[in-house]
Amino acid sequence: MPIHNKEIGDCFDQVADLLEIGGANPFRIRAYRQAANTVSRLPRSVAEMLKQGEELSELPGIGKDLAGKIVEIVRSGKLQLLEDLKKKNPPGITALLQVPSLGPQRVKKLNKELKVKSLADLEKAAKEGRIRGLGGFGEKTERRILEALQRTHGVERRFRWMLAKQMTLPLLDYLRKSKRVKDLEVAGSYRRRKDTVGDVDILATSESPQEVMDRFTGYEDVSKVLAQGETKATVLLRTGLQVDIRVVPEASYGAALLYFTGSKAHNIALRKLAQDRGFKINEYGVFDNKGRRLAGRSEEEIYRFLKMDWIPPELREDRGEIAAAQAKRLPRLVDWRDIRGDLHVHTEASDGQASIETLARRAQEKGYEFLAITDHSPYVGITHGLDPKRLRAQIKAIERLNGKLRGLRILKGIEVDILEDGSLDLPNEVLKELDLAVGAVHGHFQLTRKKQTERILRAMDNPHFSIFAHPTGRLLGERPPYDVDMERLMEGAKQRGCFFEVNSEPDRMDLDDAACRMAKEMGLRLAISTDAHALDGLDLMELGVAQARRGWLEKNDVINTLPLKDLLRALDRG
Repeated sequence: MPIHNKEIGDCFDQVADLLEIGGANPFRIRAYRQAANTVSRLPRSVAEMLKQGEELSELPGIGKDLAGKIVEIVRSGKLQLLEDLKKKNPPGITALLQVPSLGPQRVKKLNKELKVKSLADLEKAAKEGRIRGLGGFGEKTERRILEALQRTHGVERRFRWMLAKQMTLPLLDYLRKSKRVKDLEVAGSYRRRKDTVGDVDILATSESPQEVMDRFTGYEDVSKVLAQGETKATVLLRTGLQVDIRVVPEASYGAALLYFTGSKAHNIALRKLAQDRGFKINEYGVFDNKGRRLAGRSEEEIYRFLKMDWIPPELREDRGEIAAAQAKRLPRLVDWRDIRGDLHVHTEASDGQASIETLARRAQEKGYEFLAITDHSPYVGITHGLDPKRLRAQIKAIERLNGKLRGLRILKGIEVDILEDGSLDLPNEVLKELDLAVGAVHGHFQLTRKKQTERILRAMDNPHFSIFAHPTGRLLGERPPYDVDMERLMEGAKQRGCFFEVNSEPDRMDLDDAACRMAKEMGLRLAISTDAHALDGLDLMELGVAQARRGWLEKNDVINTLPLKDLLRALDRG
């Protein structure tokens, strides 16, 4: 039974939460949180690393004890320590910890003072106005809790794309080991690279469909078979992800892949186009009025029959891509091979887990020309941000390292907090010594639209401000974007010579595709950055590139596709 990184990370997070509720040693709690963070952010499968004989205790923040617990989870599917902690707490406590605005201390207070033991208890207390009277809560917190609970009612469960990938790739590998499977590909929102995925659609061709069905439903990670027929089956994986598979004839494979990739709006537009020309298009192919199949073996064949260029899956949202394909004016979408460096990376100096030199060596392996070190400024205490003295020491360390490296330039930077009044968290005297400053909002998310917008514009007025990081502040499934006038901010950035970021963190994916498209149309260039906090975090660039592609971005729309000399010129606001 494959164990996914997120499951291990969730186990450690739950342990940390329950330890905190129980008043355990803060250092022990922090160790589990750091371990959860390390494992969850790894692009590689920890279970696969164990199979390869790799030593997990060499991972940042993972000592021998925690490495042993990871082995326990991978081998048994559970962690005995977590089971023991759950027995010491009411059954509903774990669910309460999943509610935004509620951390372990608040859950402990709700349980002790209001006898809240479940989500139902919590909702009842919020509706009755009893939460606002507790110290440390207030009316706004009570309202946010109630809104969060109401948002979950009847909402389809969606998985972040990276998590869906971690669950899907082992299944595909398992299916490919069967000699009965020929073509095999994932369709749906997964193939269109949406930031979240509701379920996964797999298409295959085979001369023995029933054997494929049996192999699929027999996969060890399947918790429930929801349906099974001769050519189609639906299962629920242990993680809650629903996966469908369809075995289709080879003559219809392209048509089925096109149809099940979607989007629905794109498919409707294609069907109407075909109907206007006297043809019918569906998941089986393109047919004339006598029912003869005219195309369908490949997507390229169908698009060519409809007299247009093949459209990359990321663009298939009926947002002008069909007209562009007909006119042979589709954008030449940015590719990960266009990226020359990463402009937002954290080290062990703040809340990262690798040294500058270790990150630089990995960047060299990727063929990068530059890597920006952007540790946090001091404002958010838990990030151990750099004050002017520590930042200047880091600047000198970078300069020394640059003297040794070949083919890579480490850029001196900082992720500097935008304070409530729009000032930056570090003085200009130190900011001017840097190559770039990545400005970010990490607090006061509840400001009005006008105040939030003006706050960020004032920050951009600072001549040392370079890139606006994770510009909406959203956390997928956890925190909605704060309210800003995005068009005004983009126009302000363009006028001032600043740039916006496409943040590749799986929890952020910020900007979204629509905002990327808006930036392109306004002529505002973007930086695609990983916001890496660990060595393997540099591999997250593919997520940001996918988001940029969904936003129609081309190579020239992205500043970290520039050669180093041109990049430095672009960052210089002088």
